[in-house]
Amino acid sequence: MKKTPLTLLMIALFVFFVQSCKKDKEAENANKALFDQVNAGGYTYFNNGDLLSGAPPSPHGSFKLRFNATAQSALDSTGRLPAGSTFPNGSIIVKEIFSGSSISLLAVMKKDPSNTNAGAGWLWAEYRTNGDVAFDISKKGDGCISCHSGTPNRDLTRTFDLH
Repeated sequence: MKKTPLTLLMIALFVFFVQSCKKDKEAENANKALFDQVNAGGYTYFNNGDLLSGAPPSPHGSFKLRFNATAQSALDSTGRLPAGSTFPNGSIIVKEIFSGSSISLLAVMKKDPSNTNAGAGWLWAEYRTNGDVAFDISKKGDGCISCHSGTPNRDLTRTFDLH
């Protein structure tokens, strides 16, 4: 009889590890898919692709911002999202963060509220230029959302109020 609890514990641990590995693989696939979308082309730069300074308290530094066609469709004639407006599902916003004259990091938001990795309706990720993950999509924007929740509400984007 003493072997039964031990056997059950071992089975439970096995199931836990299998599920954990499955979630890691799903996050890895989701990260790769989003990185591929970011590099697919068809993006429009904000402010004619000007290099913008990272306004405090932003952790991002100098950057260029670009939008896929879905996100671009929500912007007004000045190239900004009006206060109180939201981006349509499928919108992708890419912040190309510079170190000197080179892109060092890509900070990405994709509007996908039905995705299990979404935080506040968005997928949040950061990638090095070679595709290595710097901020995993599975973190659901932890550490991002609080800063992006400023006033006025522009669907968790801050650039329009800072630049």
